[in-house]
Amino acid sequence: MSVSMRDLDPAFKGAGQKDGLEIWRIENFNPVPIPQSSYGKFFTGDSYMILKTTASKSGALRYDIHYWLGKGTSQDEAGAAAIKTVELDAALGGRAVQYREVQGHETEKFLSYFKPCIIPQEGGAASGFKHVEAEKHTTRLFICKGKHVVHVKEVPFARSSLNHDDVFILDTESKIFQFNGSNSCIQERAKALEVVQFIKDTYHDGKCEIASVEDGKLMSDSESGEFWGCFGGFAPLPRKTVSDDDKFADSHPPELLCVDKGKTEPVETDSLTKELLETNKCYILDCGLEVYVWMGRNTSLDVRKSASGAADKLVSGTGRPKSHVVRVIEGFETVMFKSKFDSWPQASQVMSEDGRGKVAALLKRQGLDVKGLLKSEPVKEEPQAYIDCTGHLQVWRVNSKEKILLPATDQSKFYSGDCYIFQYSYPGEDKEEYLIGTWVGKNSIEEERASALSLASKMVESMKFIPCQVRIYEGSEPIQFHAILQSCIVFKGGLSDGYKNYIAEKEIPDETYSEDGLALFRIQGFGPDNMQAIQVEPVASSLNSTYCYILHSDSTVFTWSGGLATSDDQELVDRMLDLIKPDLPCKSHKEGVESELFWDLLGGKSEYTSQKIDRDEESDPHLFSCDFSKGNLKVKEIYNFSQDDLMTEDIYILDCHSEIFVWVGQQVDPKSKMQALTIGEKFLEHDFLLEKLSRETPIYIVMEGSEPPFFTRFFKWESAKSAMLGNSFQRKLAILKNGGAALVLKHKRRASVSYGGRSGGVPDKSQRSRSMSVSPDRVRVRGRSPAFNALAANFENTNTRNLSTPPPMVRKLYPKSGAQDTVKPASKFSAISHLTSSFELPSARENLIPRSQKVGSGTSISNPETTTEGVSMSKRIESLTIKEDVQEGEAEDDESVPVYPYDRINTDATDPITDIDVTKREAYLSPAEFQEKLGMAKNEFSKLPKWKQNKLKMAARLF
Repeated sequence: MSVSMRDLDPAFKGAGQKDGLEIWRIENFNPVPIPQSSYGKFFTGDSYMILKTTASKSGALRYDIHYWLGKGTSQDEAGAAAIKTVELDAALGGRAVQYREVQGHETEKFLSYFKPCIIPQEGGAASGFKHVEAEKHTTRLFICKGKHVVHVKEVPFARSSLNHDDVFILDTESKIFQFNGSNSCIQERAKALEVVQFIKDTYHDGKCEIASVEDGKLMSDSESGEFWGCFGGFAPLPRKTVSDDDKFADSHPPELLCVDKGKTEPVETDSLTKELLETNKCYILDCGLEVYVWMGRNTSLDVRKSASGAADKLVSGTGRPKSHVVRVIEGFETVMFKSKFDSWPQASQVMSEDGRGKVAALLKRQGLDVKGLLKSEPVKEEPQAYIDCTGHLQVWRVNSKEKILLPATDQSKFYSGDCYIFQYSYPGEDKEEYLIGTWVGKNSIEEERASALSLASKMVESMKFIPCQVRIYEGSEPIQFHAILQSCIVFKGGLSDGYKNYIAEKEIPDETYSEDGLALFRIQGFGPDNMQAIQVEPVASSLNSTYCYILHSDSTVFTWSGGLATSDDQELVDRMLDLIKPDLPCKSHKEGVESELFWDLLGGKSEYTSQKIDRDEESDPHLFSCDFSKGNLKVKEIYNFSQDDLMTEDIYILDCHSEIFVWVGQQVDPKSKMQALTIGEKFLEHDFLLEKLSRETPIYIVMEGSEPPFFTRFFKWESAKSAMLGNSFQRKLAILKNGGAALVLKHKRRASVSYGGRSGGVPDKSQRSRSMSVSPDRVRVRGRSPAFNALAANFENTNTRNLSTPPPMVRKLYPKSGAQDTVKPASKFSAISHLTSSFELPSARENLIPRSQKVGSGTSISNPETTTEGVSMSKRIESLTIKEDVQEGEAEDDESVPVYPYDRINTDATDPITDIDVTKREAYLSPAEFQEKLGMAKNEFSKLPKWKQNKLKMAARLF
């Protein structure tokens, strides 16, 4: 398309530069920008242009242009708005989707920009009218339609305007009434309340009474009597009549028309395919309710204007019901447009980045700034889990129709031939939260897959649907899964009876991992608290230059670093070695300098890739309402969604591409709740957005009132709203009458639930802790703060008591009476505080984080590697830990404590004293030796790396 300055209006200069709305009103056939304070105010005698710019996660800008025509606008101004819309699209590089909006028949996407509604005012500027100034309040009656966005239309203030099927709002000077027709649905009633709030704030300055009137109550209450009194008293309502303005065109099989010089000619075809559309022509696709104008990439601006005029003429024909007109450009077609064709190939965009650059350069020379035309470099963000990683984890392996609880040391070890169930409990905002999930190995058998889902669903059901449930396939794990496990190893083969029987029956070689056999692992992850080792085929073609690997055969161990791997990747290899082969020496290889033995173990040298394995990235989320009946799933997208769009009677799907969430309202019937996973699978199967969704995309089942933080982050979330009781209408009415605030329902923290054969409550020691760092013996008790876990990690010694476990109640060695004294929390860590008090506190938060660690919201600080200094330090700190200050009457008690030399009360002592309180070893030291050891500890502390010192200081400050 050729572009020249004479074709472009100067009012569009700089348009579409940032995310948000821009609005112009047509005055004297020219666009004039209006101030933001007037956005959402429309006059019936005017025509408007609305540009919605959306910045995607990839950095590209997407455009939607709407031109709105008031019922009193002139034909000439309506035509000017249509033409100027085409010009604006040209100024944006010719890739916007354009919509024709007629007052009273707007698209849901348009109305979503101005939630909860628009109420056009009489008057106009461009059409010669004068805007009606606000005078004395006039009683008005509105009809409200819509479950997701509300179409508001003023109707005559008369009893005859009411009916049993719709919701009405009567706006009087002192009170606003909402009349709910007996046949109206709860969702429409709830949405209409948002309009009531809008009218109250806009036309009454937030000062007026609100009343809800139910159809059929007659004069049973004072508010009903007052409402009917406005109409002169009660009388039976007439049957609903449908006017021409209320008639929308029925959808019918698409009819393709070719536009030539403003005239349309039908295209004869038995099947609609993309090949029918020629790039140098424009076409109209008439679907009844929607009419699409398709504009070829090589068409001129005049040809596009002509095609737009032909479409407007088509929908304005005599006797034709109302239709929506949508204009799309070749290469930027909408999903709905593509879905009308029998076949639409998945292809790359028509316009290359080079082509976009040429168009941008041309427009720039002509004085136009089209920044959005070029795809900007996406902002690289470190993925975050948005989940507390200090909770309690249990993992089961599915064995036929049963599940076997795994010990803590095996919770992070998975086999591709097996299925697993995990339950994770963690502290939420004000209650304990639960996540129950299934992990399905690539080579697992169907029977055990079904059994895993069934067992997990029963666990959720037994907990009254409180937990969030997730279905995960190997290779498509979400970041929450890896954040919970922290270090994960996926082995080949399987251990379940079902898998072993299957390979025996099929005579398939058993490839189950053996510690003494040949194995190759690809190492990946984002840091010490999110790292994985994936066993792959032990052949050279499995290598990839962007990763690091571990190769072992019996006692021979190699590490291999690809040329494109980072230093962080290499650090992950060192950590994973301590989990896979901790006691064997290792030979490090870099790409290009491998030994012959290395290639021999892989069966010889061969070609391998240097391309990083793509993982589905999170894209801009889309919210859909779901209607699932008789096995058929129908969805409807909700644009510019918010928490208020989630109705407790319905089921919704939040599509983030890399994962989907099925949100189930509290008022959904039990049968539909049980079908939530099936609904998610149907959604993936249909791929409504044509985004190539994998059938193995993770599916989360989220119950209202138990929304996890990794779901609520997509909303401006208020927990009190989801915790309210009643249906959607009752909740919003309560909020409205409460001044716009949700009624807070206090939660009681739920007790932990265990499925490991034990009663609920505190798990035993074997289940309380699990591996979180380089040593299999190193454990972390969930529930402690990340800072304290980091502190404990530096001082742990496999031969000494784990400092990360909660200290037992300390009794006085020789109390005066038999009563147990209360421990003074403030002084438990006085020794550590004293140790760090003489050092300068960090001035910036980043100084607390070691180089290799990436800490984000919702993730914990993982343990660094144990150093020689740390072990040496632990020997000294172990003797000083949990030092109680000697206060008041305690001093005379301690005088009778025997004194022993440090060498006999140390944890590494060869001849230790046994009859002492091990939690107060420092109490048995003489004052001189205590000061000596404290000085030595200070000296050792000063030798630690700066970042490790800062972590200890922070931990001491926390306590």
